[in-house]
Amino acid sequence: MVTNLLALISIIVSVSSSTNIEFCSKDEKSCSEDHNKYSKAIEVSKTNINIWLTESNDWSMQIKEQINTAMNKYVLCKVENCSCHKSVIDEDLAPFKGGITKELFERARMKATKYQIIDGKLYREEDCHFPARCAGVEHYLVPIAAKMPNLELALNTRDWPQINRAWGHPKAPVLSFSKTKDYYDIMYPAWSFWEGGPAISLYPTGIGRGSRTSDERDALILLSRAEPDLVDAQYTKNQAWKSDMDTLYAPPASEVPFEEHCKYKYLFNYRGVAASFRFKHLFLCKSLVFHVGDQWLEFFYPSLKPWVHYVPINPRASQEDIKKLIHFFKEHDDLANEIANRGFQHIWDHLTDKDVKCYWRKLLKKYAKLVTYDVVKDNKLKLIVS
Repeated sequence: MVTNLLALISIIVSVSSSTNIEFCSKDEKSCSEDHNKYSKAIEVSKTNINIWLTESNDWSMQIKEQINTAMNKYVLCKVENCSCHKSVIDEDLAPFKGGITKELFERARMKATKYQIIDGKLYREEDCHFPARCAGVEHYLVPIAAKMPNLELALNTRDWPQINRAWGHPKAPVLSFSKTKDYYDIMYPAWSFWEGGPAISLYPTGIGRGSRTSDERDALILLSRAEPDLVDAQYTKNQAWKSDMDTLYAPPASEVPFEEHCKYKYLFNYRGVAASFRFKHLFLCKSLVFHVGDQWLEFFYPSLKPWVHYVPINPRASQEDIKKLIHFFKEHDDLANEIANRGFQHIWDHLTDKDVKCYWRKLLKKYAKLVTYDVVKDNKLKLIVS
């Protein structure tokens, strides 16, 4: 951009000079005025270039400083006993340190699906709001039930958490896959947890796909429409879609298989109704992940650090904000690759199937120690087998 602008100035000066030689010989006053006009234009252009360079350098320095600060504070997790996520269990169970009473459980039971582990076997009530999701959870619970004490759980399989302290809800031990800090819900690993993804050649652009569950995604969509060579972002349909109005006045795009996402250099992660299921999968592409917002969590989110494993973006970032970030990392490909590789390695080392099983096991054992009543088998529940 600077080179082109400087070249343009050079052309103006050259053309103006050749014109002024003949013109000045006839009218010295006009010559002087004309010369001053062009001189001022050149000075203004030079000033604008200097301002642009200064702003660009300031922006680059700010990003580099944030990366350096984050890296200096970062401490690697040990690759053992799902230690990266231990603090999440402790924090989620802290409101119940006085004990989980039968009354508290019954309050939670009204918001979720009831499970019991009795004599090493898993039981569940007949109805499950999302059967496939229950099956995904049971994939982990059945194998570990044999080593668990008797206990019962209120497990929420909806997207939205249930017990909001900010709204005055009395606390209750509901297990949910995602929440914000406003909720008492206890996070557990989501049902459809582990999917792989290939590492293949990358396009030097960004991609985003998803339905319009919030307007936070609009800036990226509009940037894509304005600069399709920079970003490929489009809205897809969801179950609530009724017209193009629901996809920001454009026809809904076809969904893109996960493997196709891995062709792109930059991947954007926006929340949906709650935390996005795709977040953990994006890192497996070894692309640079741009993660929007920090309110919605899954159990493993706190172990991932902004500027260390991903690039954070404000939910209300403008098109220009997003564009500047993309251009920065296009110009600093070494930094982009370092962050992308750290993100991949963290997920690869600390979010394996073994880690998920470990998390479930630790969560249930600590939960069971807080239960203050004897759990009696509910004969209305059905036995769940693998």
